[in-house]
Amino acid sequence: MRRGVRDLLDTVPGRRTVAGMGSTVSPPRVLVVGLDPYRVPGPCDPKPVADAIEVGMARLADRGIEAEACLVGLDGSDDVEARIARALAARRWECVVVGGGLRKPEEQLELFESIVNLIRRHAPQAAIAFNSTPQDIVDAAARRLE
Repeated sequence: MRRGVRDLLDTVPGRRTVAGMGSTVSPPRVLVVGLDPYRVPGPCDPKPVADAIEVGMARLADRGIEAEACLVGLDGSDDVEARIARALAARRWECVVVGGGLRKPEEQLELFESIVNLIRRHAPQAAIAFNSTPQDIVDAAARRLE
């Protein structure tokens, strides 16, 4: 069984203590919206991308950021907009990171526009960040959370 990004979510810390204050605060919550590399048509090997997403999600957890991934397929198996809308509405997000696979290809322009508008509608309080590669997910989120 392949270990996926979703398996990492079980290791994310739930709450942390504020130093010297004796109280707890919730960590910032980040939703990472991107492509599921196993459900994107094409000749590319999905494993290196999936591994990089896992590393990026682990780096978020290492920084004390509560993160979830909403990975969608372009193989026709998802209603992409409905899936993303459900993820956005599931909780209050401080930041939503939109992956480069959804943002960069020109043929994805309409989908990218829809995603930005879904974020505005379902998570208007959330900062929007963009990453270029799975390795820089934490950098993109950090730019908007600081």
